[in-house]
Amino acid sequence: IDEAEAGGLFDATSAETVYAKNVHKKLNPASLTKVMTAYIALKYGHLEDILTASSNVLITESGAQLLGIKEGDKLTLEQALNALLLYSANDAGVLIAEYLSGSVDSFAAVMNDEAVKIGATNTHFTNPHGLTDEEHYTTAYDLYLMFNAAMQYEEFRRIINTTEYKSTYKDREGNPKNIEITTTNAYLKGDITPPEGVSVIGGKTGTTKAAKSCLILLSNGADGHTYISVVLGSTDHDSLYKNMTTLLTDIH
Repeated sequence: IDEAEAGGLFDATSAETVYAKNVHKKLNPASLTKVMTAYIALKYGHLEDILTASSNVLITESGAQLLGIKEGDKLTLEQALNALLLYSANDAGVLIAEYLSGSVDSFAAVMNDEAVKIGATNTHFTNPHGLTDEEHYTTAYDLYLMFNAAMQYEEFRRIINTTEYKSTYKDREGNPKNIEITTTNAYLKGDITPPEGVSVIGGKTGTTKAAKSCLILLSNGADGHTYISVVLGSTDHDSLYKNMTTLLTDIH
């Protein structure tokens, strides 16, 4: 694959690497970070728990994707996870981190501990959402391990396969606020067609200036195997999907 810093295609059924380019190179993962956040939330949290937002959900970084959660808003973990994975809401990442660990820093420590537990040893996280930080990095291979770990949870598999999500939560006064979000995944939206014989189940997109365009996908091949594919540091949206489709043609 050209025009990308790293890429990998992994057969999750047989635990084999089909294709690898710079899969151990430490790179900024942008919102692919949220796969790890979701994994920890599903491992230690409860979907029906009510999360109350602190003032820290107000993220001011330009271009940051936000659901628009305000201080005092109350969402269930299930709602927060849908916003996190489907819409890539950075404020939902902060909400989940504070719910589980009390602060973003404490949660980042848990992320790093859990990464080591699953063998992701070239990873260091400083936040739950992937907004740019020099000390925040991982590799294509480590992301495969994280995604594979998250896949054991049915809720994770369900959310990444969802194209639209609607729900209602309450603000601090108890007034309803609506969530209406659609996937950021061009394969699921039908904008991009995968190679013949490959069905894309879902995945996670990520884009920042530092990380460029990134994508991790779960697909089924005609061989009955499940595949996880990762592209990191692609120059733009178009080349990202071109690179990913090229990777998916290696599925037989």
